[in-house]
Amino acid sequence: MPDAELLAGAAIALNRHAETLRALGAVFADAGYELYLVGGTVRDAVLGRLDSDLDFATDAHPEVVQQILQPWADALWDTGIQFGTVGAAKGPHRVEITTYRSDIYDQVSRNPQVQFGTSIEGDLLRRDFTANAMAVRITANGPEEFVDPLGGLAAIGEGMLDTPAAPQVSFGDDPLRMLRAARFVSQLGFAVAPRVRAAIEEMAPQLERITAERIAAELDKLILGDDPVAGIELIVDTGMGEVVLPEIGAMRLAIDEHHQHKDVYRHSLTVLRQAVELEDEGPDLVLRWAALLHDIGKPATRKHEADGGVSFHHHEVVGAKMARKRLRALKYSNQMVDDVSQLVYLHLRFHGYADDKGAGKWTDSAVRRYVTDAGPLLPRLHKLVRADCTTRNQRRAARLQANYSDLERRIAELAAKEDLQRVRPDLDGNEIMELLGIPAGPEVGEAWRHLKELRLDRGPLSKDDAKAELLKWWNART
Repeated sequence: MPDAELLAGAAIALNRHAETLRALGAVFADAGYELYLVGGTVRDAVLGRLDSDLDFATDAHPEVVQQILQPWADALWDTGIQFGTVGAAKGPHRVEITTYRSDIYDQVSRNPQVQFGTSIEGDLLRRDFTANAMAVRITANGPEEFVDPLGGLAAIGEGMLDTPAAPQVSFGDDPLRMLRAARFVSQLGFAVAPRVRAAIEEMAPQLERITAERIAAELDKLILGDDPVAGIELIVDTGMGEVVLPEIGAMRLAIDEHHQHKDVYRHSLTVLRQAVELEDEGPDLVLRWAALLHDIGKPATRKHEADGGVSFHHHEVVGAKMARKRLRALKYSNQMVDDVSQLVYLHLRFHGYADDKGAGKWTDSAVRRYVTDAGPLLPRLHKLVRADCTTRNQRRAARLQANYSDLERRIAELAAKEDLQRVRPDLDGNEIMELLGIPAGPEVGEAWRHLKELRLDRGPLSKDDAKAELLKWWNART
């Protein structure tokens, strides 16, 4: 796309925020300081995807920035002040204003030695990619001159990620920039310059210098991007995956269960892509992680059968444990770990719903257990199971989808008769203790679990029937 057309689009995007930009430009100019829109904000304006989060750079030091913003902002925060950044909110806008920087890296530690700079040009030189190394001067009149000393606009026009300096220097300063390249491939649809790719292949092991939390943050942004498959492919193909997600590349060693000359890795990427297509309420991080990881247990469970086939018995059990271990290593929350690993564990259960001719479908008890085990993850499990159908046999694919539609219909029918989302025993703990004449303790829990199993098998019982069944069980065990 021609530079003039890109600049015109950026001007239109920035004009939507003209009032805020003029107000900020005025307060900084009145105080005698420069102000520039920078980085991803300018890039997104050029790409026509600018939102209300705006990033600025200035020659004012952080404590001065706070003083300038105090009368203008609705709220201020200083969580990034050690790196020269002050945050503020005004109406719908959230802004971050960072003092010009000219950091020094020792090529060993993870964090730079923060040093403030004196010019916008110097500040842009230290940025990760040329597409993020552009600026727009902001004054009381709003946006003015466009600053692009490193050819960022041309890079955006080409859809290319390149580094301002030699990539070995840039990635040596901060190895996370290599993973950030994969993130931008996913988010923006860009390609990486040949010299950048070569440097990543050479320097991928240096990602071991980066904390798990920073790696996870980049992986999440990648997975939530428009094309997460492209980002994952770059990670695996360049060797970054061996550091951050070794289980993904390992799936290239296993043949998928359909014997269609594609490995489990390629199958998993297809499932991820199909899961994205099934989303109906925006990007779903849990679903996407589960789609990516659902078959990571296959290499460890692969077995060559006597008939020449390959099996992966209990790969969902092994995979759930592996997913839990990997996500914990990346310091995810307990909820995230539990949700993704449970989806991995459950993703294969539907394949016992019916045989190839649709016969032998589950009992109502089995349907209840499916819903109960999925709990609030059921809508995601529906999408994951449907996305997991990658067979090229159109008849088999249609049959699988029809069988799952039948299961969803049965779930809806049962849900209309009983509360499937909260399957509980027909007697509570107090009623159990009163009927059996026992105090609170392990025996009450055992009785409660027996009644829940009964409820799952037979559906809701009347109080009299539940009491009779409990007494029958109790007398038999004593």
